[in-house]
Amino acid sequence: MVTQADTRHMAQALSLASRGLGNCWPNPAVGCVIVKDKRIIGRGWTQPGGRPHAETRALAQAGARARGATVYVTMEPCAHHGQTPPCAEALIKAEVARVVTALTDPDQRVSGKGHALLRQAGIQVSEGVMEQQAAVLNRGFLLRVREGRPLVTLKLATSFDGRIATASGESQWITGPQSRRRVHMMRAQHDAVMVGAGTARADDPSLTVRDLGIRHQPVRVVCSRNLDIPLTTNLARTAEEVPLWLCHGPDAPGELCQAWQNLGARLFEIPLGADGMLETSSLFRALADAGITRVFCEGGAALAGALLSAGLVDELVGFTAGMTLGGDGWPAVVPMRLEKLENAPRFHPVETTRVGEDVMHRWVRSGQVP
Repeated sequence: MVTQADTRHMAQALSLASRGLGNCWPNPAVGCVIVKDKRIIGRGWTQPGGRPHAETRALAQAGARARGATVYVTMEPCAHHGQTPPCAEALIKAEVARVVTALTDPDQRVSGKGHALLRQAGIQVSEGVMEQQAAVLNRGFLLRVREGRPLVTLKLATSFDGRIATASGESQWITGPQSRRRVHMMRAQHDAVMVGAGTARADDPSLTVRDLGIRHQPVRVVCSRNLDIPLTTNLARTAEEVPLWLCHGPDAPGELCQAWQNLGARLFEIPLGADGMLETSSLFRALADAGITRVFCEGGAALAGALLSAGLVDELVGFTAGMTLGGDGWPAVVPMRLEKLENAPRFHPVETTRVGEDVMHRWVRSGQVP
């Protein structure tokens, strides 16, 4: 029987799990709380790089007190030998009395085996507590395991009339400093930040997380069919300091491939689609194969249009400023050649809030959990 205390402690475990978003890939972000005699005696969450696991951290805190305790963990404890021993075995060795989980791990190496090991050892197991909330938190990991692609969030910062630059191309800054700070927080919660070659050339971005006291950096991903990005950009200068992955077409010049590799970039050759551009499904499959679970796409208009047309955007985040730039301003999304409304990508709203002088609105693709 699931109690109010079970829900309360699982909510605490989910809060801990969220601390791992963006820095524990390819592993899921998992949180763990150990309770005995109504007191929390151990807490943990998945550490950077995916090790140690949440249960390992929490058990280390609890020590011998874990015997007879109840463990709340947001995903089924692992049951396979990887870089570390299985967490299910660690819980058995600690002689805990009960384990409460939110999600069954979809990884075929686990998928029910962790729960089975615990039950075989005489430990009481309760499953599915706050399952939907846990699924939302780990949508990226679940998509990577089930569909072979990461979660994709598309961020658009626009004027009220949906423009990202004036007719002359001026774009810094349409939205205010509070919105830009919020964007840095969002970058930190994703494994990778993605832009197209046009944005890399026009804005010369760094794509790093700054001024938040956060040490880890997301992987910077640039989509450039011909690798036609100047070797003097901020991305090039920092390629050895912060991971830089370049996705290019099969005809990218070999000398440019070698030059970027010499700078420290990792290259991914992606096949071209019928439109002559990088085939987006193959692109995200390659990122998923490399361990990426969550991608934060920051533009530009061509990349946004390609992702929306391919149905690969799971979440839209818009920052809208109280200014208008007119029809001659640059649109946020290139023409998508839609003739019927029924063919337009559909999203439903899950959050609207004021950020400084701007409005942030977040939308989730129809049919997905918010």
